Amino acid sequence: MVLPILCSKARWISPSLAALLPSSVCRDPFHVLTSNSLGLPRKRSDSDSRIEQTNLVQVSSVKNSIMRLEVSSSAKFIVKNVPKPKNEVEVFDDIKQRFLSFKKRVYMEKLEHYRRLAEVQVPKFMVIACADSRVCPSNILGFQPGEAFMIRNVANLVPPLENGPSETNAALEFAVNTLEVENILVIGHSRCGGIETLMSMQDELNSSFIHKWITKAKFAKFKTKSVAQSHSFDEQCRHCEKESVNRSLLNLLTYPWIEDRVKNNLLSIHGGYYNFLNCTFEKWILDVNIDCNTDGAKYLFKDHEIWS
Repeated sequence: MVLPILCSKARWISPSLAALLPSSVCRDPFHVLTSNSLGLPRKRSDSDSRIEQTNLVQVSSVKNSIMRLEVSSSAKFIVKNVPKPKNEVEVFDDIKQRFLSFKKRVYMEKLEHYRRLAEVQVPKFMVIACADSRVCPSNILGFQPGEAFMIRNVANLVPPLENGPSETNAALEFAVNTLEVENILVIGHSRCGGIETLMSMQDELNSSFIHKWITKAKFAKFKTKSVAQSHSFDEQCRHCEKESVNRSLLNLLTYPWIEDRVKNNLLSIHGGYYNFLNCTFEKWILDVNIDCNTDGAKYLFKDHEIWS
């Protein structure tokens, strides 16, 4: 009797085979039958012998079937285990060469600097930027190792304190309270996929991680809709990209240990916007002014600059 193998691709035994492997199957033809309750030897009967012979035949059949399964699986594995395409290998070869070039031309030439960095970091900046692959603060603004403590997330958001723990406010806590950075810079950018997702959402019931995260910027969306309702969708997105940065700057002040340092002039909060369509960078400051009587405002955005 040869049992059909249901699946030769994966290493598993079909239900038909599994049914032939109960705990009572004899794998040793010289075993001693025992009483289930006392574990004492019991007398062998003719029926026991017949059962044992039948079980041995079944075990032999199972072994043969499993061997066929193993051979079939191995054959398919060998077929699939082909060399990776050359271009995949070349990608990491390129990264390897970049690293070796960095070590030779940068690390070794500034060896003492990197040895000091190995002992301690004293960055002046905390940078919060988008995870977008086109927006790299070190590349755009020239930050060198040791100059900026960074966190990157979808749409460069800073959730308020009331939203609870996140990797972003954990990084903020470490940067402000332990490293005592002097500046926090939140950088938005053009054609942000996270902001476009936010602006196109019809409701907040979507359970995806992206939608749950991006709704933290919903007040920036509300503000944009109120002031740019007649604008095109693309224009609304551009407006929301900057408004979201402003909202994140205000959210920073919901953390007491940030607000205290800002009020004591120990910490400055900056907004930035990188437009990679025309390679310009906008920069402004959040000014905390408790005594400001203009429309009852307590915070102002000032010193707006465009670098082009």
